Amino acid sequence: MLAKMGAVLDLPAQEPKSESINILRELLTARRALTKDNAAAKTRSQTTLHAVLKMQIRARQKQIALQIKQIDKIIAKMIDGNEELSRKFEILISIPGIGQATAFSMLIVPLMICKQITVGQRMPELGTMTGKQAASLAGLAPISRQSGKWQGKERIQGGRAFFRRAMYMPALCIIRHNLSSKQKYDQMIKRGKPPKVAITAIMRKLVVLANVLLRDDRKWTEKPT
Repeated sequence: MLAKMGAVLDLPAQEPKSESINILRELLTARRALTKDNAAAKTRSQTTLHAVLKMQIRARQKQIALQIKQIDKIIAKMIDGNEELSRKFEILISIPGIGQATAFSMLIVPLMICKQITVGQRMPELGTMTGKQAASLAGLAPISRQSGKWQGKERIQGGRAFFRRAMYMPALCIIRHNLSSKQKYDQMIKRGKPPKVAITAIMRKLVVLANVLLRDDRKWTEKPT
């Protein structure tokens, strides 16, 4: 039945993902699970009273930290062994606020399976799309809500939630340490925008910037003042 459907619709053939890509996806998924475990352990430690339980939680947190470190080491080695991914990784970490963990997510998450991708479509990757598409990939593009004459507030939705969460800390970092980003954030706050909206704008700016640099195959450089 599937063969008949393919023949009737004239679907283009897709190359299977390489084994290394599948392994990278598994590693990132495992890293995400460990991060969640660590957050849960941290929450439990704040409410646990018994000394033995506290000791067990601390031991578990140390174990999680070690396991994350091991996974990061493997991912870094695999990226370093792939010329294309290695170059993209160098470009991403050249951007202020984007560290190793965030770069891992920005490289690997777009390669992960997405239910919204229909048969015959290629998985989108940063550097191969428009700025709006890149923002939509992370669920950071504002979506208008309207019906007839009614106009609702714009809001972000869809996209890949893990990708979006990965951009939150880098956005906070550049707000604190990058003058132009801080000025943009402060201007939005002065105009009455909620802090969450202002931070989202910085997150979107980061994703769009990363997409442009990867597209142009160049590292970030500070503009002269």
